[in-house]
Amino acid sequence: MRFRVTKVALVVLNLLLFYNIYRLVSPLNSSASKVAEQKPIPSPVHHTVTLIFRQFEPFDNDLVKSVDSFLSQIQPPPNVLVVSDAPVYPPLRFPAETPIQSLRQIALNINLNSSFEERNPLAYVKTKFVLFLPDSVRLPSQDFLQGLLDEAEKEDKYTLAVPLEGYSEAPLCLSQEFNVKEWTVHLKKAEHGALCDSVLGKHALLLRTETLRKLPDPFMRPFPEIFFLQMSIRGEKVRLVKEKAFPDGRVLYNTGHLQWKAESADNKRRIKAFKELGIKKVIRENGKVEWYGCSKKSQRCFGTVVDDTPEYLMSGRWTPPCCLEALRKTARHVFSALEEAGVRYWLEGGSLLGAMRHNDIIPWDYDVDIGIYEDDISRSTWLTRASTRAVVDDKGFLWEKAQPSEGAFFRVHYSQSNRLHVDIFPFRSTPDGKMTKDFWFPTHPQDCEFPEHFLHPISSISFAGRKVSAPNNVRDFLELKFGKGAIENPQYPNPHLMKLNE
Repeated sequence: MRFRVTKVALVVLNLLLFYNIYRLVSPLNSSASKVAEQKPIPSPVHHTVTLIFRQFEPFDNDLVKSVDSFLSQIQPPPNVLVVSDAPVYPPLRFPAETPIQSLRQIALNINLNSSFEERNPLAYVKTKFVLFLPDSVRLPSQDFLQGLLDEAEKEDKYTLAVPLEGYSEAPLCLSQEFNVKEWTVHLKKAEHGALCDSVLGKHALLLRTETLRKLPDPFMRPFPEIFFLQMSIRGEKVRLVKEKAFPDGRVLYNTGHLQWKAESADNKRRIKAFKELGIKKVIRENGKVEWYGCSKKSQRCFGTVVDDTPEYLMSGRWTPPCCLEALRKTARHVFSALEEAGVRYWLEGGSLLGAMRHNDIIPWDYDVDIGIYEDDISRSTWLTRASTRAVVDDKGFLWEKAQPSEGAFFRVHYSQSNRLHVDIFPFRSTPDGKMTKDFWFPTHPQDCEFPEHFLHPISSISFAGRKVSAPNNVRDFLELKFGKGAIENPQYPNPHLMKLNE
């Protein structure tokens, strides 16, 4: 009997022991489960972000120490890409302890011994984020980078721009409009608290890899200027981080010669990039205007016009702004020359339409048309000389008579190289009170006779930045030539080939 009681007591004691152990362990399991559900353990940095250095010069850089600052502090080390246009020379020499297995140097120029994929930096990006780092930057700690990645996870829509310490001026947040049709980029200071289209000043960029892959050429230099252009045209925004900053490394380009060398290299890249992207005019945030198109010493931006439709219209663009500016200068020069010589002139054709609509050249037009009295040709030294041979005046404008196959009129070109021009059509009066000439353009219905009373008295109109002579009753004159409603209903030069609103 005593044995049975003892046995039962042992069973009860074991049950009580198991029960108390369960009570001790169960809350820990429950708590750990809840923590795991509420706050997932972050992925290791090396699995989350790829570091990319693109913004540096081979002749003066701090890349070795910049790269080492990150690789020596992040464990395991992340992948680092050093992307250059050509192999870096002199070569980068990293310390023996640098984990170079995580480092890859990529030259973008064509190498017959490597495939396109081997030269494509995106082929080596397998992480969710990329961090573009400027030259001469330091990592304060792995926790600092993890904090930025945590912030980027929350910022589902925007790229983060992280400034660098040690600069008297903080990075400037800019709004940016890229008007593709007008070949123009316009930068302005963004409103306080607004998101940025572009950031001016030294900074790092943290963004999602999927955003990077959407851009046509994310590594185009000068970086990040061209990067921001590609981003803004896709509506991608940047948030400037103000509460965090990367430490800076050594001072770069610390002599006047090195500064000039770096600025010259970037300017060459800018000219090349803008040519590829079709940017002819940039209005900076300080109001300064920069031109990247044609000039008096170069050819114009487009070739021979076929079927009255310039090649830029076929690309969905209007006349490049540099060409419009050259046309304005040429027109103003011609107006002044004719006025000084006492030649009676008036604005004609599409140019008069532009004056009525915009007080300027039509945004897609490629020349300026002027009518003169044929009897007044002898009053102008330049027209008289151009009647027998082409002549360049003292301002570099080329005066010439059109080829017989083109018609009996004169052309004044912006220069010998740049053939943007003003056409001058000589008219004469007939006994029945009409203005006529010897040659008509069969494809231009507006090229027709008109009553001389439109020129008596002569009127004036604003055009290309000044007052110029024009027919009286301009609306009646234009509707006689172009048809009813021509002023209010613009069309491309050859609407049968291409309509304005298509």
